[in-house]
Amino acid sequence: MPGTAKKIKITINDKEYAVDRNGSVLAICQKNNIPVAALCRHFDFEESEALCRLCLVKARLPKEKDYRFIPSCVLKATQGLKIITSDGEIARIRKTLLELLFLEHAGLCASCYRNLNCELQNLAIKYSIDQFRFVPRVAEIESEEALERLRDRLTRKVADVRNPSIARDSTKCVECRRCIKACAEIQSVKALNVQKRAIETGIGTEHYTPLECTYCGQCALHCPTAAIIEKTEAVAVVKALKDPNKVVIAQFAPSVRVTLGEEFGLLPGTVVTGKMVAAARKCGFDVVFDVTTGADITILEEATELIDRIKKEDPKRPLPMFTSCCPAWILFCEQFYPEIIPHLSSTRSPQMMMGSLIKTYYARNKKINPKNIVLVSIMPCTAKKYEASRPEFSHEGLRDVDHVLTVREFAHIVKNLKIPFVDLPEEDFDSPLGVSTGSGVIFGSSGGVTEAALRTTNYYLTGKSLPQLELRNVRGLENTREASVRIGDKEVKVALVNGLASARKIVEMVLRNESPYKFIEVMACRGGCLGGGGQPWPINNQIRLARMRSIYATDKTSAIRESHKNPVVRKIYQEFLYKPGSRKAEKLLHTRHYPFEYKLRKEHMKKSDNGW
Repeated sequence: MPGTAKKIKITINDKEYAVDRNGSVLAICQKNNIPVAALCRHFDFEESEALCRLCLVKARLPKEKDYRFIPSCVLKATQGLKIITSDGEIARIRKTLLELLFLEHAGLCASCYRNLNCELQNLAIKYSIDQFRFVPRVAEIESEEALERLRDRLTRKVADVRNPSIARDSTKCVECRRCIKACAEIQSVKALNVQKRAIETGIGTEHYTPLECTYCGQCALHCPTAAIIEKTEAVAVVKALKDPNKVVIAQFAPSVRVTLGEEFGLLPGTVVTGKMVAAARKCGFDVVFDVTTGADITILEEATELIDRIKKEDPKRPLPMFTSCCPAWILFCEQFYPEIIPHLSSTRSPQMMMGSLIKTYYARNKKINPKNIVLVSIMPCTAKKYEASRPEFSHEGLRDVDHVLTVREFAHIVKNLKIPFVDLPEEDFDSPLGVSTGSGVIFGSSGGVTEAALRTTNYYLTGKSLPQLELRNVRGLENTREASVRIGDKEVKVALVNGLASARKIVEMVLRNESPYKFIEVMACRGGCLGGGGQPWPINNQIRLARMRSIYATDKTSAIRESHKNPVVRKIYQEFLYKPGSRKAEKLLHTRHYPFEYKLRKEHMKKSDNGW
């Protein structure tokens, strides 16, 4: 075909392959299932710096007689290139490199959060590294100066006072810099960087100050060890589960049903909805709800707000309207683009809508004192921890959501209680907040919010369902996508964005008054929530696509596929909220966003008033 790049031939381990010219040899090996060790390279990022050098291979370049060692991540394919990926000499070098890494590593694998799910540990096992041989012994350090340096390295843990989401431990860092790339390339936040020099080199914030970012967790998701993880709330949750005076409620985010199974050895994308409900009950949760019900309510409020903005053309609520489901995106706007705040939808995220309704509507109907309810969200996202802690999401002094567990944290609780997850029977969510639609489920994928919103917006404007509910032109993993959908006699142009770096470009387009869009969906993580910072390790596009396919397959087979047709949602409005956009709905289901500096001052004043 015209324009198609001509393939070249290279030889890997005496076998010939037709490949693209100048492609990374490491990428070629991985694509062809040829094992090559690597720590610093992740294929979510464009470039590699050959930092760990574990991917060394023997390469004989064209016109050269002898093989030489070259890191395969920076070695480009050229015609006639010959590669050896593994032999005794390569294995010895890799083992030595791994031993050097362990000299700087804490090496306490048995008690580590990522035990048995750590890339460094997996390589140590593969190359027979005696990990404990390299744990530094304080008694063996002779000089006082050397002892002080060791103590500093082993105890340099940043106290993130204002950060409820991310925990960092530099003693487990292998300086691969994947966290730096995630923060810079995916999010353009650049909160992490290389600090100090020589033997004191480390990864962290400037001068190792407390972390202030968007708390998306992509740094934790891409970290190969436990140097960056979520700040766990598991201990507090287990304590609540043991309290007979508390009604402990679990609520699961839409994407969790297609990702949780990976923590128990199931293939990516395996739908485990019934098993996760059963597991929650085995853990001791009294009630188990589905956040997709909250997603359906979000759509009704969001569609109403969008129509209102289109009709009234209020400069205080301008178009395009941005989604507000992603807390990392909201914090990004508050920090970097406060002038875009009027464009943000005022609707709360499904998590916070559910929290508000559980502590009011559900508590009233079941005659439970809200003070006795402990609501625990199981979320794909570390930023949801931050979101739940925001002071505006409380009612009469009670947090709407008490605790947030990532998918990984919930799986740890299940494993620690020795619950046989894979063998559990399927169970259903509890009523009333356990009935969902296909529109609610697709919230878990990038483009899902837009697709669900357009289904309901079309119904509100025309009284009819879209001729084709599956809007395939809004689906995918591309960082920025756009689509045009006919609603009634109008064409509605929408944009969908993955990653805050891509969102930055769209925001600046809006600020220049160059945006042709009416509605813009932004998700901080690639693929949306299914690629969130609290999802199972590892992550790559193949895993994201498997999860995405399962989400859309669930939508396709759902008995109800449009949010406005959810009978539970209709009942809640009839009995409690009156209608979307009502005064009561505004109070319980909407919020306000503030410039970051103003928000910090407001929180400081609140703490001062309470004598904290």
